[in-house]
Amino acid sequence: MAETPVVQVSHLLDERGISGFHIQLIVWSVLIALFDGYDIAAIALAAPHLVADWHVERSALGPVLAASNIGVLFGSMIFGWIGDRYGRKTALIESLLLFGILTWLAAHATSLQQMFWLRLVAGLGIGGVIPNMIAINIESAPRRSRATLGLIATGLVPLGGALPGFVSAALVPQYGWQILFLIGGIVPVVIAVCAFFWMPESIKYMSIHEAQRGKLTRLLERLAPGYRVPAGARFVIEDERQSPGSNPKYLFGDGLALITPLLWLLFALNLMGYFFLLLWTPTLLTAAKLPPATAALTSASLQVGGTVGTLALIAWINRRQFLAVAILLLIAVPVVGSIGYIGLNASQAMLLVASFLAGACVLGVQSGINVCGALVYPTSLRALGSGWELGIGRLGSIVGPLVGRSFSAP
Repeated sequence: MAETPVVQVSHLLDERGISGFHIQLIVWSVLIALFDGYDIAAIALAAPHLVADWHVERSALGPVLAASNIGVLFGSMIFGWIGDRYGRKTALIESLLLFGILTWLAAHATSLQQMFWLRLVAGLGIGGVIPNMIAINIESAPRRSRATLGLIATGLVPLGGALPGFVSAALVPQYGWQILFLIGGIVPVVIAVCAFFWMPESIKYMSIHEAQRGKLTRLLERLAPGYRVPAGARFVIEDERQSPGSNPKYLFGDGLALITPLLWLLFALNLMGYFFLLLWTPTLLTAAKLPPATAALTSASLQVGGTVGTLALIAWINRRQFLAVAILLLIAVPVVGSIGYIGLNASQAMLLVASFLAGACVLGVQSGINVCGALVYPTSLRALGSGWELGIGRLGSIVGPLVGRSFSAP
């Protein structure tokens, strides 16, 4: 009796290298990342206007600024499970639709209570993006490019976070703060509809799900011209040991019992500092009598620095992984601390430089954790593992904005 032919998926990807398929996947990832980052940051730029229009105290903004992060805490876990169970593409489309619709509704909010609940539910969708976007890129790349493609995808999230700063400076004076949420709501829905028809699925996800055999066969034969998948072939990911299911308990098996909680702690500490910096900087700089446009540009500079820093450090993070992350974390502490002093005592140019460097360090750490953490887990657990890392880490991002209340009293 003839043996069942085996297709070693990782070997095939390594053999073919980077192709047009990967460029296509990165383009989709860039579009999604930009508006995931946009929707995270939009509330921070709207906050000073809400204080003025709704006649509320700055300290009352704490729950609103933390709301989307509460949603992300649960959304990253939920959509991580959806990604492992039903596909990375499905999870990404559902995430985009959810946070797009809820962000559009936020443009029509009339109170802090309404805004809190709209941002909370939008956060569920926002949380689903990064775990599945990292997974779909890592699982479709050759070995030497896995971290690189993952870092490119996540590195564009901060650039998306810079966009509300430019929108705030250019359009809010004419159209009001609502324009921030109208743009952040409509565009993700359009991307989701287009992705349904044209975005590809993760190659390794399809490899471990028999129902995807037909799509995978056609894709592999397109990636490797002249290659034909043998009839009845069994697809294997030969360099990974898959878990028996998508239960969170497997995140602690096979040598992961210490690594998983350490990743959670690293996520939480980094996100606590980052979201304090991101969400309170515009409001605090405005309270310090700096022009609103300066506060908006400072926030944008922080995000641009994050993107430039991540992309500039790709080779180093790819080679050194967690060592590079640890060094960046140490550098970030004094750089972030300098922003308060410079904001009160130096020029706008110096303030923008300091926020740019802070973004490069803090968001370089965040992108590094996202990608290096995802590489720890096998395909059967990757979106779930990344989702739990991001979800537990969001406890820090919730604490950060709430801590800011103690600095915001008039």
